Amino acid sequence: MSVTHGKMGLSLTQEILSHLGLANKTAAWGTLGTLRTFLSFSVDKDVQRLLKAIAGQGVDCIAILDVLTNRSREQRQLISRAFHERTQQDLLKSLQAALSGNLERIVVALLQPAAHLDARELRKALKGSGSAEDVALEILATRTPPQLRECLSVYKHNFQVDAAEDIKSETRGILRDLLLALAKGGREAYTGIIDYNLAAQDVQALKQAEGPSTERMWVLIFTQRSPEHLIRVLNQYQRDTGHELEKTVRARFHGAACVALLSLALVIRNTPLYFADKLHQALQETEPNYQVLMRILISRSETDLLSIRAEFRKKYGKSLYSSLQVRLGWFLTWSPRASSFASALHTVEHIHGLENSWVSG
Repeated sequence: MSVTHGKMGLSLTQEILSHLGLANKTAAWGTLGTLRTFLSFSVDKDVQRLLKAIAGQGVDCIAILDVLTNRSREQRQLISRAFHERTQQDLLKSLQAALSGNLERIVVALLQPAAHLDARELRKALKGSGSAEDVALEILATRTPPQLRECLSVYKHNFQVDAAEDIKSETRGILRDLLLALAKGGREAYTGIIDYNLAAQDVQALKQAEGPSTERMWVLIFTQRSPEHLIRVLNQYQRDTGHELEKTVRARFHGAACVALLSLALVIRNTPLYFADKLHQALQETEPNYQVLMRILISRSETDLLSIRAEFRKKYGKSLYSSLQVRLGWFLTWSPRASSFASALHTVEHIHGLENSWVSG
């Protein structure tokens, strides 16, 4: 099938990623995400529009884009089920047949349940991509306990092996121990009670765990303690030693273990900043890393993408949206809706305290 609406291939991929970035939208009510439930949602109308978009001689990618990137993940699943009931065909397979390349991969990610996308990315990271300390740690360290349990369940079902077994066979040393501990999901829940004694004990343990054969203590503290407790540990460590714990990590560890521990420390300190850094790095590569952009923008769009955008602007002095435009040559130069998108972005970018604000889009 041919593709309609002018721009082909890469430009369409860029357009859909710009929507996924949702950099032009403000926060969904009650979340720090930028994608909310579409209030005028009509599953029948969306099914009809998608059918029309993939019928005939041309594929209307803009119509596909408008539907999939303006519906919540739950609504996209309802559309998939309704499409099957009406046509006896699988929506995902139908769109895969109509699309190709990065655009196809993005649509697949949009239509997959979150746990399926995470399981697929985790498997890819563990089996041959050499990114266990990056992608695998991202998924295992940043998903909520229910999300992680569902991801690991899907992983076992789809690949007929426990993720823990792949971690054991594909990684080594402290990286393996960190990933296994994170996969167990044994991190303590925050009770609201500050345990100053335990914080002091953990600081002392980390100060003493700088010699050989002390990796187990690092793994225990970094993967079992609650984030709230670890913030106190990191702050107290700096007060006691005069430098951040990350300096010790760089001196004590090397390679994948060092990368993993530094990433964990940043996740603990500031998860939105962790993702902002990853997005910036993906945009700085010679060829923009669409896989990273896709995974982060989709997975965080309904949770904390607004906070990620705020951290991105604070650290790099420009908005995520404008960075995507400049780096990838976005669609604003030809999209008829560019002015309204730019106006919405301008409004959001001048709101102070984004991380504490819930504003309508």
